[in-house]
Order: sequence, then C-alpha cells, then structure tokens
Amino acid sequence: MVSGDPQPDGQARRPMSRRRLLAAGALVSVPALAGTAAAAHAEPADGSEGGVTTVKPLPTTEADWKDIADVLGRPGSMARGLVYHTDYPRHDLHVVSRGITVSSGLALGSHVAFVRYADGSTMMMGDLAVAEAELQHVTKALQRHGIEQTAIHKHLLAQSPDMWWTHVHGHGHDPVALARGMRAAMDRTGTPPPRPHGPPAVDLDTEGMDAALGAKGSHYDGVYKCVFARRETIVDGGHVLPPGLGAISAFNFQSLGGGRAALNGDFVMVADEVQRVLKTLTRGGIEVVDLHNHGLRDEPRLFFAHVWGVDDAVRLAKALRSAVDLTNVRTFP
Repeated sequence: MVSGDPQPDGQARRPMSRRRLLAAGALVSVPALAGTAAAAHAEPADGSEGGVTTVKPLPTTEADWKDIADVLGRPGSMARGLVYHTDYPRHDLHVVSRGITVSSGLALGSHVAFVRYADGSTMMMGDLAVAEAELQHVTKALQRHGIEQTAIHKHLLAQSPDMWWTHVHGHGHDPVALARGMRAAMDRTGTPPPRPHGPPAVDLDTEGMDAALGAKGSHYDGVYKCVFARRETIVDGGHVLPPGLGAISAFNFQSLGGGRAALNGDFVMVADEVQRVLKTLTRGGIEVVDLHNHGLRDEPRLFFAHVWGVDDAVRLAKALRSAVDLTNVRTFP
C-alpha cells in the first residue's frame, strides 16, 4: 500500500485502496529541488514489490535540506546520498540502569531522518528519547502536527529516572511542515543544543569484538557501535526505504573498564525469526528489554527486540553473533 493524498500541513497520509494505487503507477516528476540536478527530471516510480507498484527514493544533498536544518535548529548530515539525518543526544540527562550510568551514546539519543521520493513526497522517520515527565507533552505536540507515533516503549531496564522512547512517522508534500512538527515535539523536552561527541570508547578489545561479530564496528559518541541491515527491500506504505533506514540491528558497547562493557542494542527480525533469536539471546546471557514494532505499514512486517547485557565485551559480541546469524541481515557501514 502507499499513502494517499498529501495533507497541506505535512500530516501523515491515509492508505490508498489497491485500485487507486495501481492507477497511480504513472507518477509525475518531482518539483525541482534546490541544488540537485537529479530533481529536475525525476524518474517515475517503476518498481514492483509483490506485484504492487512502489515509489523509489531520490538522491539529494545537504543543500536540499537547508530549510529543514533551519527549522530543526541544528545541522544534519547525508547518509548514502538518500537520507538526511539529524541527531539529538540527551547530554542533559543523568540516567542509571542496573547501577550503570548510561551515556548518551549508549541509549539516550534521539534522531530524525528525511527522505525525498519520486512522487514529490517526503517521508520522515525518527526515534525520540524522552523522560516520563516529558512524554505526554511530546505526544500532544506530535498529534497537533499530524505526526504519527508508531511505537512507545523502553530501551532500558530499571532505569532512574524513568525514560520512554517513541518512534515517529510523517509523510507528505511539505517537508518543512514535518520538520516544524518535529521541532515542536523536541521543544517539549530538555534536549540540549548540539555539542561535540564524547571521546571514543576505551579499554575494549575492538578487534576481538569485530572478529566475534564478523563486522567492523565504529566509534560513535563515546561508545563502540556495530550495525547490520536487512537484506530484503523494505517498503513502507508503498515507498521503498533506503538501505538501512528503519531496518537495522544496532549494538552499542559502553566501556566499563577492564574489557567489560554495558551493551544496549536493537534486533530487527521478521516474524519467523523472533522466537529463535530471543531464545538464543537469553541462553547467551543477554536480557531482552522489549519486543515491538517500529512501523505501522512496513512490508515485510518487522519486529524489534531491545537488549541489555553487562559482561566482557568480546563475550557479549559472541553471544550477539549467535543470534545475528539467525536473521537475514548483512554488515552495514
């Protein structure tokens, strides 16, 4: 399915019927985007997933998203030439889980991503880390601006103060309106202005972790991070998601000294993989925090499990690898 007619304020759109969807196969070219030649003569959507017409994402540059950066009040960056991504680390929070002070890089980051499509629409997806006292204010702001909440859940166990994470989704022909809704929600939180990321994780055998996971990780905001992406083409409301957007398994390791780490991560799975993954994780000493969906209209249907562990970092990586091998993913830069 694809979304229906755009709302003038950038609200999330209702699904089309299949008959209207097929009639929309001949799509018009996208209005010109500032700073990108690709937009002047956009290719029509000619993809097909399961016999249903799909709409492809368009390449863009940072210059194309200047209005979005101005509304959000902070710069973003391009990923793979398709996704404009902005981070909101919650450096303002002091959160403790299971006796461990959680860094912003481990679990306290909000983010939002924008993608332009060949039908002239823009999709916005994100995940907001909010304190419990902020959650209802954020929810009301999102609802006022027509932005969907597709999940409200936990990333951590026994945390203090209580934290919640809410996934957001918007789709329309006015990306600035989507950004205004996001800004209104973020302004209901104590999210601080951007600052340089924390120093790289220390005292971790990253070579041993890479070997155990079969993937090369990277340093990000004071943690060591490893990412895998689904191999399938993921479609959300008839629009093809760029590789890695909304369909990744991501594992963050915060150094605790002596080679030990706190692990916080997220597994992406299809239904047939879920139970085998959960059993393998628990047998490996990794705790399951939450099982939920991030989207409402994704095909294939995806499930996500947030996980937690404290142990030698290489042992944690080996336990993760046993579960990763049960899912249809590939390493992701």
